[in-house]
Amino acid sequence: MSWVVAIPVALLVVAGALFSLTAAIGINRFPDLYTRMHAASKAGTVGSGLLLLGVGLNSLEISIFARSLAGFCFVVLTAPVSAHLLAKAAHQVGYRLSPISVIDELEADPKLN
Repeated sequence: MSWVVAIPVALLVVAGALFSLTAAIGINRFPDLYTRMHAASKAGTVGSGLLLLGVGLNSLEISIFARSLAGFCFVVLTAPVSAHLLAKAAHQVGYRLSPISVIDELEADPKLN
């Protein structure tokens, strides 16, 4: 593998690993379900997407890279939407925010429920 490919692959994999680590720390440290889901959906999506692109680029085959690009698009499009729907369902069944949260916008506006 040449340096032209090795350097971007290394950057993608390291950046993806750092975003995934940030998501894991957020899941462990945040106080309630909603903030944990935010960490998992945002940082986890970026981390897994960058890792997919790095692995696809590392293969040096266009068919494998196309599959990893399709996987990247799928993860980026579906993970935030599913996290939003899970958080809305959790709010509707009564899971409350942590005491440190400032405002509950869904409870304040009945049209959003």
